[in-house]
Amino acid sequence: MANSAKAKGTINSGFESDEKKSKDEPKVEVEMAASPEASDENSREQWSNPIEFLLSCIAMSVGLGNVWRFPFVALENGGGAFLIPYILILLFIGKPLYYMELCLGQFASAGSVRVWDLAPAFRGVGYGQAVATWAVVTYYVSLMALTVFYFFGSFASVLPWSVCNPDAQINCISKDDNITALGLNASTVVSSADAYFKNEVLKSDANGLANGIDAPEWRLSLCLLFSWVVLFIILAKGVQSSGKAAYFTALFPYLVLFIMLIRGATLPGASEGILFFITPRWEKLADPGVWYAAVNQSFFSLSVGFGSIIMFSSYNSFRHNVYRDAAIISVTDTLTSLLAGFTTFAILGHLAHLLDIPLEKVVKSDGTSLAFISYPEVLSRFEWAPQLFAVLFFLMLFTLGVGSASALTGCIITFICDEFPAFKKWMVTLAVCVVGLLLGLFYVTPQGQYILTLVDHYGAGFIIFILAITEVAAVQWVYGIMNFCRDIEFMLKRKTGLYWKFCWAILIPVMLAFIFIYGQYKAKPLESSGYVFGAGANAFGICIAVFACLLIPIFFAVEVFRRRDEAGSLLQAVKDSFKPNADWCPKDPILRREYRQFKESQKPELVGIDNPLPPVASSVSLASQNTNGSAAPVTQYNTSV
Repeated sequence: MANSAKAKGTINSGFESDEKKSKDEPKVEVEMAASPEASDENSREQWSNPIEFLLSCIAMSVGLGNVWRFPFVALENGGGAFLIPYILILLFIGKPLYYMELCLGQFASAGSVRVWDLAPAFRGVGYGQAVATWAVVTYYVSLMALTVFYFFGSFASVLPWSVCNPDAQINCISKDDNITALGLNASTVVSSADAYFKNEVLKSDANGLANGIDAPEWRLSLCLLFSWVVLFIILAKGVQSSGKAAYFTALFPYLVLFIMLIRGATLPGASEGILFFITPRWEKLADPGVWYAAVNQSFFSLSVGFGSIIMFSSYNSFRHNVYRDAAIISVTDTLTSLLAGFTTFAILGHLAHLLDIPLEKVVKSDGTSLAFISYPEVLSRFEWAPQLFAVLFFLMLFTLGVGSASALTGCIITFICDEFPAFKKWMVTLAVCVVGLLLGLFYVTPQGQYILTLVDHYGAGFIIFILAITEVAAVQWVYGIMNFCRDIEFMLKRKTGLYWKFCWAILIPVMLAFIFIYGQYKAKPLESSGYVFGAGANAFGICIAVFACLLIPIFFAVEVFRRRDEAGSLLQAVKDSFKPNADWCPKDPILRREYRQFKESQKPELVGIDNPLPPVASSVSLASQNTNGSAAPVTQYNTSV
């Protein structure tokens, strides 16, 4: 009986007695406190799903530059002759740069300034990109305001740009006027669309900036306010709200482009325009100016070098396949440019047929006139529902503008929030939009288009070339191409091929430097619509460019100053500023530990009597060694790809 009672309870009395002993023993409770880095990782917002990231990148890259800038640049550089250098530049410069920036942002989970933890000496590149991005944003939204103005004008029973204002000059012709019957010279007349854009919308000052800057045009100011309100609504909640908007901003323009292409291809003269677009002129390939224009267009179209790509990818999960996305986005951007080119040249061919002039003379000034003069003129001549096509066209332009402007503005917001994490995102977004609105008022003055040309030349094109060259050299030469490829291998579990290494380390920096130097050597006095900018205006533009470029040495000095006490000497502080700091690693603590193990496994194996332990075992602390002399088990990271 006693034995049965003793045996009652469990068949493992030893375990029961051990359990009782453990209850009597004192216990030590350890509370694991989350590290600040882990907190940062958890607090950083992410895309709701990968599709929103992909569509947002497409909406950013496929913008106004594809629809009016690309056709105009192609028209200026020989039509089909421009396609060959443009595609080659995209393959060997645009796409590799896009992939590099996607990898930088995703690996560091940081914006375009904090990402320079990989080489702090070049942190000024991120600040310079912020200046260039802000310069582009301020005038880009003003172009959106023009599309809003035309959008509301498209609802009129008679399109306002289809008829001449009674007070217009005597050589203005409406859409129904016959130039030959009136005995006018086609080269001297002004279309009603041209007169409407310059005199009614812009109220442009023919004297340029010579007479100072007048007050903003009130109707355009309201359209500018509307544009910034839309951007604030999209960006107020970060990528959670902008990602949802991308479903419309990325897809709707394709619907309109296909509608316009089908309609344009059926018009008389469309075939001549399309043939001009696809017929190569081989002699143009020997002109470095064509290649310079191709690089400019590629940068403007893909938004490479502005920091917005880094910003978008910083909200990805660490293992997201940006290799696939880079291929999809670059191909989509190229095909969209070609689609817009076919559509535009079909329209221009029809317009040249109507006016009986060479196609090269249809667009008289720049890409803006293509969008707001040539396109509206053709739309007004549609026999069936011209208002419908006008509404669709200008809604498409506004949608394209929203996609790109939200990315560029989001880059500025991310930069501020990364530097000042205590600030609420919606408050930062509101402040950025208000300041952008106030600065944008300069572009809706009678001198606005001249200011736009000035800021675009010095604040975007000039700066971005220098920053892109410095960015590639810093990542691939200073941080090291092998280190960068190692980081990509850890993040994406794939090796980096020779094509990428060759483009990053050799082709891109050399080609960009050569093309930039050539462009400055061949540069002509800056002008807009026949107005040549004076010394004061050029000095202002140069100040913008110099300020952005000076941020590189300024923040280099700041980084050296921060390290001078720890380094012990000025020379050592300089050397340390070129090395990645401790923050250049995945933000997730588990991934960070795996990354350090992965880096150790990538080091060359040391052999010989001075290195008795294998590399992995030697990296384990002495406390992890067993008393019997055998090494504690170490979890190996699987580096197979």
